[in-house]
Amino acid sequence: MAQCGDGRGGRGGRGGRGRRGNRGGEDRDVRLSKSMSYALRHGIHDLGLQMGSDGFLFVEELLAHPQFRSYSLEDIERVVATNDKQRFKLRHHPEDGRLQIQACQGHSIQVLDLELKPVLAGSADCPAEAVHGSYMRNWSSIQQQGLSRMKRTHIHLAPGLPGEDGIISGMRKDCDLALYIDVPRALADGIEFFWSENCVLLTAGNAEGKLLPKYFSRALRLRPTSKKSYRTE
Repeated sequence: MAQCGDGRGGRGGRGGRGRRGNRGGEDRDVRLSKSMSYALRHGIHDLGLQMGSDGFLFVEELLAHPQFRSYSLEDIERVVATNDKQRFKLRHHPEDGRLQIQACQGHSIQVLDLELKPVLAGSADCPAEAVHGSYMRNWSSIQQQGLSRMKRTHIHLAPGLPGEDGIISGMRKDCDLALYIDVPRALADGIEFFWSENCVLLTAGNAEGKLLPKYFSRALRLRPTSKKSYRTE
């Protein structure tokens, strides 16, 4: 994999293109990351691209698409290597060696053979609690109806809050509400959980795609900085 920039946003790749664009001042790598997220998680069919059942797409096919022709292989390698949430994975196809890319989680399209690790009750990697990030404006509805996977294939949970040791992904940075889920209790009721490649805890919820309020152990308001606990029952 190509060496990345120093993370300060001013260094270009070997091809001579800088990392900053001029569309609203948004970083060029950020635009590429967002475009790859859309393509690999949601828009593969709309873009007319072919993805394997494991969620991998040939990088050369992605770069040949009009939406990505202004980018290079080096750009993609850099964005994958420097993405703070490790959203993407690169590999060489096991048969022909061609480079492929995959989104580790966050899909709204069905990926039948996505590499996920089941969480077993009582196992070393089964957390007592996991956190779902949301917003105070949704709290009243969540209290009554629980969490929904909505258009995605899974509800996303993190093993802790952003900034805590080892936590790289699982919730948006601007969330102002943290909902703690009693994972063992949900597992005991037959709710399945899986670890993604980038350590996001995933669950499809119940048959209706929901994680009911009875599995909430606590809720915290994250902003302002003084945290306030809310009753979950």
